[in-house]
Amino acid sequence: MSVADLPGPLLSELSEGEILARIFPRLPQADLALLGPGDDAAVVTAPDGRFVVTTDTMVEGKDFSLDWSLPDEIGVKAAMSNLADVVAMGARPTALTVALAAPTDTPVAFLEMLADGLRDACSQVAPGCGVVGGDIAASDTLVIAVTAFGDLAGREPLLRSGAQVGDEIAVSGLLGVSGAGLTLLQRHGPQARENFPDAVCWHLAPYPAIGPDMVAELAEAHSAMDISDSLSLDASRMAAASGVTMALDITVVSAMADAVARVSGLSMNEAQRMVLEGGEDHAILATFADGGVPEGFIPLGRVVAAGTHAVTLAGEGIAPAGWNPFAG
Repeated sequence: MSVADLPGPLLSELSEGEILARIFPRLPQADLALLGPGDDAAVVTAPDGRFVVTTDTMVEGKDFSLDWSLPDEIGVKAAMSNLADVVAMGARPTALTVALAAPTDTPVAFLEMLADGLRDACSQVAPGCGVVGGDIAASDTLVIAVTAFGDLAGREPLLRSGAQVGDEIAVSGLLGVSGAGLTLLQRHGPQARENFPDAVCWHLAPYPAIGPDMVAELAEAHSAMDISDSLSLDASRMAAASGVTMALDITVVSAMADAVARVSGLSMNEAQRMVLEGGEDHAILATFADGGVPEGFIPLGRVVAAGTHAVTLAGEGIAPAGWNPFAG
C-alpha cells in the first residue's frame, strides 16, 4: 500500500488542532514528564540533575523511501536511531520530541501510523520513555527530526574517548543485516521484502538489543557508541577519540558475514563488506577490561596501541567506509 492509498482526510483538510487530536492519543507517555504535549513546551524531571540529549533528522529520499517503507516502520527507525545514542552514553531514555514537516497532501493516517511506530519502539526498548512534544509543518519533502533525552542516574556518561589499550572490543548484536537489507531493496525494490524478510525488515524497522538491561550491562564499560554509520567508520572514530587502534578479530567478522549471507542471499564477500561498512544496525560498540565483556555482548577484538591504522582486521589496516549523508 502506498501513502496515497491510506484512507481518511489529508493534512490540508484538517486544522493543526484536529491533526494533533488524532495523534496525541497514539503517542507513548513519558514517566518523567510533569507536563506533556499541549502547551508551548513540555516539563520533564531530571532526577540526576543532568540529562543526555541527542537529535537525528531523517529526510525522505535520503534516509528512507516511501516506495518500500511503511509509516510505522519509519516511526520505529526514527526512534531507534535516537534511543540507541542515549543508551550508548550509559543513560536511560526518558523522553522524545518529534518535529515533522510533510506535504499537505499527506494522509493524516500516515501520521497516525508514524505515531504507532514511535510508540512501539519506546515500549519495546525504552519502557517509560514517551513523546512530550514537537512540531508539525508543511514542506515539499517529508522530514522527521527526533530529539531524545536520557537520565544518567548518577553515573558518569560513557564516552568514545575511554577505550584503553588491552580492552576487549565487543558489540551488542549482529552487524551487517541492515546494510544487506538496504542493498537488496536498492537492487530488487519492494519485492525484496518478500524474498528476504529478515534482512529487509531489520533495515526498515530495526529493534536492536538496547533494552532496559543494556544500561546495567554497560556499567563497567570504558567506552561506548552507537554503530549507526558502519563498524569500520564508527570504530575509527572511537580509535581517534581514544588515541588507540581497534584490532578486529577476523574469525568473528567472518562468522557475522556468514550469518548475514544466510538471511540475505548475498555472497560472503558482499556480506563481509556489509559487516564492516553497512550502517543502521544500531548495536552498541563498547570496550571492556580484559575478561569483562558482559553476557549479551559479542567479543569483537582488542584495543591495541595506536598504530598506522585506526582499525585493523587480521592485522591489516582497513579504510573506514560507511554512511555519508553528503555523498552523491
